[in-house]
Amino acid sequence: MEDISNLAKIIIDRRVGMPPLIDFSAKSSSNKEIDLVQMLGGEQQATQLQVVKALYTKVNSTNQAAFRKLKSRVQKKLLNHLYFLDHTDPRHLISRRYELQCLELFHQANILFRESEFELAERLARKCLRLALDGEFTQYTVMSLGFLRDLYAQLRRPTQYRTISAQLVHYQNVAVVEEQAKNVYLGVRMEQAQTVRSRRVLLNELSEHITKMEALHRKINTYNTFEYVYRLQLMREELSGNFEEIIKITGTTEALFEEGKVNKKRFDTRFNKFISVWAHLRGRQVEHGLRLAEEYIKDFHPSSANWFYFLEHYMLLALHAKEYSKAYEILRLARKNPYYGKQRAAAIQRWDLFEVYLHFIQPEGTALRLQFSQFIQTVPDYSRDKQGYNVAILVLQFLYYLRQRNLDALLTRLEGLRKYEQNHLRDPATLRSQLFFRLLLLTVREDFAPQACEKKGQSLLNRLREAPQPGDAYAESEIIPYEDLWALTLNILRVNAEAQAAEEAEHER
Repeated sequence: MEDISNLAKIIIDRRVGMPPLIDFSAKSSSNKEIDLVQMLGGEQQATQLQVVKALYTKVNSTNQAAFRKLKSRVQKKLLNHLYFLDHTDPRHLISRRYELQCLELFHQANILFRESEFELAERLARKCLRLALDGEFTQYTVMSLGFLRDLYAQLRRPTQYRTISAQLVHYQNVAVVEEQAKNVYLGVRMEQAQTVRSRRVLLNELSEHITKMEALHRKINTYNTFEYVYRLQLMREELSGNFEEIIKITGTTEALFEEGKVNKKRFDTRFNKFISVWAHLRGRQVEHGLRLAEEYIKDFHPSSANWFYFLEHYMLLALHAKEYSKAYEILRLARKNPYYGKQRAAAIQRWDLFEVYLHFIQPEGTALRLQFSQFIQTVPDYSRDKQGYNVAILVLQFLYYLRQRNLDALLTRLEGLRKYEQNHLRDPATLRSQLFFRLLLLTVREDFAPQACEKKGQSLLNRLREAPQPGDAYAESEIIPYEDLWALTLNILRVNAEAQAAEEAEHER
C-alpha cells in the first residue's frame, strides 16, 4: 500500500486547479465547451462567425473575445485527451498501441523519479524495457536502459548498474546500425517520390541499396532492418513491373507472420494486404484481386487515409473486371464516408476522374455528381498533381469529343495526344500507352469508319494484348484497360456512323 499511498499524495499535492480534460458527461445546454466540441466534430463545417452566433446568440466584440478564450481552452483540453485515445482497434496500425504503452510507462517512470519515488519508478521502467524488447522498439529500449542506468547510479547499486550499462552499450550500437539502415531507406523513398525520370534512375540503383540493407540486417537482425529490406524489395518489383514477384513476397511474408517468425506487435498486415491487392490489379489478376479486396476492406478503419487508398484500388479492380454496378457501390461508399473531404486535393480529383470514367462507360448507372462537360473542358491535360493518370485524362477527353462528334475539339485533342506521346512515351516500358494512342490516331486517319478502324487496328490490338504492364517507375495507370476502351471506341464509331447515315437519309428526303 505504501507505493500507491505515496502516489496518491503526489497527485493530491501537485494536481492542477482546473480539470485538464473536457467533461463529456456534462449537459451540453450548460457547457459551452461541449457545445463547441460537438460543432467542431459535426459533418458540416461552420465559419467562426457562425459558431460565435450559435454559442452566444449575438456576434459582437465581447462575444468574439469570449470565444477566443473558449477556443484556446478547448484546444488545450483536446490535446490532453490525446493521452487517452483508444488504440486497441485492430484496423489501426498494430504497433502504435505497444509503442504508446512504452512512451506512457517511460513518462510515468520519469515523473516518479523526479518525485524521488525510486522503487515504483524502477518497476515501471523495467516494464517499459520488457515491452520495448518484446516489440523490438530499439529507441525505447535505449531510453529505458539509460533511465535504469541513471537510477542505479543514483541509488548506488553497482552490480545492477554494470549489467544495465553493458546492455545499454549493446543496444546503442544496434541503434546506430538501425539509423544507418533508416538513412538508406528514407533516401530511397525520397527518390521514389520525385519525377518519373528519377524513378527510372532509382530502379537501376535499387539492387545495390537492397544488398547494403541485407548486410545491415544480417549484422543486427532486428525488426526495423527486416522491414526496410522487405519494403525495398517490394519497391524494386513495383518499379520494374514484376507484379507476380510482389504477390509472392506478400504471400511469403504473410505466411512468416502467421508462423510467428515476424514480430506480431510490429508487422503491419494491412500494408501487406494493400500491396497484394494492388499487385493483383496491376498483374491483371482482377477476379482474384476483387475477391481479396472484398475480404480485406474490413481490416482498414474508415477514418484513415489508408481506407481511401485501398478503396481506390478496389474501385479499379471492379472497373477492370467490368463489374460496373460494384464500382458504383464503391464510389457511393467513398462519398458517404464523413472523412471523404479530409483527403488531399489530388486524391479527391482522382475520385472525380473515376466517377467521370464510370459515367462515360455506363451513363445509365447513376446520375453524375459532376458537370461532365465542364469537367472535361477544365481539367488540365497533364500536371504533377495527376502524375499517373495523364494518359487517362487525355484519352477521356478524346473519347468524349468523339462521342459528341465535335471534330474541331477532337482534332485539338489529337494534337495533344501527339505531343504527349512525343514528349513522354518514348520509353519501351510505355508500349501499352503508345499502342493505344496509335489506335486512336487510326480513327482519324480512317475518317472514323468503324469497319476500317476495326480491321486495320487488329494488329495493334493484338500487340496491345501481348504488351506487359509497365512498372510504377513509369507512372501511367489505366482506369479502364485499353482493350476495353478500344471496344468502346469502335462502338462509338458505329453509333456515330449510324447517326450520320440517318441524317443523310433525312436530308435526301
